[in-house]
Amino acid sequence: MNAAATPSADTGHLDDPLELARYSRWVVDADGRRLADSSLQLSGMTCAACAGLIRHALLDVDGVRQVDVSAASQRARVRWDPECTRASTLVAAVRSAGYDAAPDAAAPARALRLAEQRRAIWRLFVAGICMMQVMMLVTPSYVAGPGELAPDLRQLLNWGAWLLTLPVVLFSAGPFFGGAVRALRQRRIAMDVPVAFGIGLAFVASTAATFDPGGLFGAETYFDSVTMFVTFLLAARLFEVRARHRAQQDIEATTAALPPAAWRETVDGGTECISVQRLRPGDVVRVPHGEAFPADGRLIEGRAQADESLLTGEAAAVDKAAGDELVAGSVNRGAPVRMRVERVGADTRFEAIVAMMRDALTQRPAAARLADRIAAPFLWTVLLLAAGSAAVWSLIDPARAPAVAVAVLIVTCPCALSLAAPAALVAAAGGLARRGVLLQRLDALEPLARLQHLFVDKTGTLTEAPVGAVGVRVAPEALLDASDALATAAALARWSTHPVARAIAAASPSVPSASALHDVEELAGRGMTGRDGAGHHWSLGGAGDAALPDWARGARSVLRRDDALVAAFDTDERLRAGAVAALVALRAEGVELTLLSGDNAPRVQALAHQLGLAPTQTIAGARPADKLAALVAAQRGGTVVGMVGDGVNDAPVLARADVSLAMGQGALIARAQADAVIVSGDWADFDRARSTARRTLAIVRQNLAWAAGYNLVALPLAMSGWLPPWAAGLGMALSSLLVVANAARAARAPPRRLGPAHTPLLPAQRA
Repeated sequence: MNAAATPSADTGHLDDPLELARYSRWVVDADGRRLADSSLQLSGMTCAACAGLIRHALLDVDGVRQVDVSAASQRARVRWDPECTRASTLVAAVRSAGYDAAPDAAAPARALRLAEQRRAIWRLFVAGICMMQVMMLVTPSYVAGPGELAPDLRQLLNWGAWLLTLPVVLFSAGPFFGGAVRALRQRRIAMDVPVAFGIGLAFVASTAATFDPGGLFGAETYFDSVTMFVTFLLAARLFEVRARHRAQQDIEATTAALPPAAWRETVDGGTECISVQRLRPGDVVRVPHGEAFPADGRLIEGRAQADESLLTGEAAAVDKAAGDELVAGSVNRGAPVRMRVERVGADTRFEAIVAMMRDALTQRPAAARLADRIAAPFLWTVLLLAAGSAAVWSLIDPARAPAVAVAVLIVTCPCALSLAAPAALVAAAGGLARRGVLLQRLDALEPLARLQHLFVDKTGTLTEAPVGAVGVRVAPEALLDASDALATAAALARWSTHPVARAIAAASPSVPSASALHDVEELAGRGMTGRDGAGHHWSLGGAGDAALPDWARGARSVLRRDDALVAAFDTDERLRAGAVAALVALRAEGVELTLLSGDNAPRVQALAHQLGLAPTQTIAGARPADKLAALVAAQRGGTVVGMVGDGVNDAPVLARADVSLAMGQGALIARAQADAVIVSGDWADFDRARSTARRTLAIVRQNLAWAAGYNLVALPLAMSGWLPPWAAGLGMALSSLLVVANAARAARAPPRRLGPAHTPLLPAQRA
């Protein structure tokens, strides 16, 4: 091994089996030895010669069997023996050569996409080159007058055109024939079937006309139409493939924002470099300047600036003080900081973004499924019309019958119909994701656009996490001081994502009772419960509208021991950015609003007054069952009902609503049940999502109208013989391109109608 290739402390996590599995696959060589096949992303390369230097540096490492380095993509693929070396040694070898390397976890998916795109480009290249040559050979037949082109010369040109059409039919048109064969084997119809029939019929008729001009198909050839149709259709499909690949690359770019390793503090005060897969809630990690936060957590000490543009779309860094929340994937733009991990893995907002983007891009929305259902009978109709047209023309002019049948098959290809809805919906989902609204269900765009009644949770949805100090009031008979009451409450609150619970947990400098509590659980609508070592049952929850003694009246939340009230807590809260403006805009559009809250009536009414809502538009002291009953009652009249929430108690209502949105800082179960997540928590993003939904539905209707109108106009022309096959192919391809281009407009950002300013702080309601 190269002596200079010594692993450093910051690469030790690469040898972790969990981390190694992200960018390596296992293979067995001819001798039965298990080898690792790892993909590395390289940096520092400036020319093709750099690839040779890196390759030699890696081959010098003991145990390395094979190395492939690409200067174009700046990536390396290394096959190595784990019994002789380690992954960290491979990175060290690259660094010793003067370059740098990092794991490339997305390599398998990227390789598949690259192979697919390379095949598509080659097919298009062959079809395009042959099409131009065929057009050159058939041009004399179009421009020559009667008797100007000798029959033997015409025959020679036809033979040349047939020879050049062979690679187009046998190679370039392969996906269409393959798709048609698969569909017919499964006894179903697909849009590749008429396409394959059109290409095959035109080629067979042209071949017969070339070698037997006096036969059944006459002397007319359509090699130019065949090659042109295949070229145009391949160009449209390549455009679609590249658009889909760009969306997948966005996901990979998002995933790459999370650091692969973290510096975790050890019990002796030192640090260790571990894979982020090994992080657990409660760990303390150090995040250097310029690196991304590896998990969701809170700043322990000092001040920092977090670049959360990945999550919110806002480029300006956000100031963070001790106790503030830090989000995985955001970048530390300030000084090195220490953070305590609260959520890891799938529970982080970052992983939610990635999962939602993947789910949204793989869904088949209702509009697309409807188009698929329409496509099947439509295709059978097309086949019958083509057969009928050919039969009629065989009586009128047998030589023109094949051309008419081919034109009918080509011009009515349902590509535009199949792309009309999914292309617009996927484009809208991608655009919303870049602006901080993540769709989990593409079908949600339609009810969001037609929303008639919106139910809104208060705490954590309309209001941000409480700010400032937490006031503590203790029952005179409780024999408990304020600090102990707060510490016990914090021991329960630290397990909850509720905004008030987070404020209570952050207000306690230490949580001495945390280790003494066990059987801790969160009950929807009731708060947190647990038992201490002495067997006492503790519960922390909202005060609600229950009768409270004078000393606790107006409190935000209460602490009970064995069902006896022992302490009450007061917190302040602030309305979320754009909340008032968004609700005003919804009311102006005729949307009915209802404010839901488990909080007590005075606090709910105070907020409703500030929002301009009448007392009849609020439900205070609401349990999950009460919220669900109110929403179901609104749905009985056929009203399109929406819900915006963030807590565990909102999950049943979010699942039942016609369209539901959750705040990105909310509980995991709320985000899982919602149709979309507002990552930033800014209500202006809700307004933009609704504007995008309305515009997307308009685009879908435009695309469907165009696809239907195009077929209504073009089909009679093809059946009447006025539309030659080459013109039918051009019209079909342009129709598909127009639909995709129009759908891309759904990704554009709508105008920002609502400002980001915060509304005033809501005062705590005190007795």
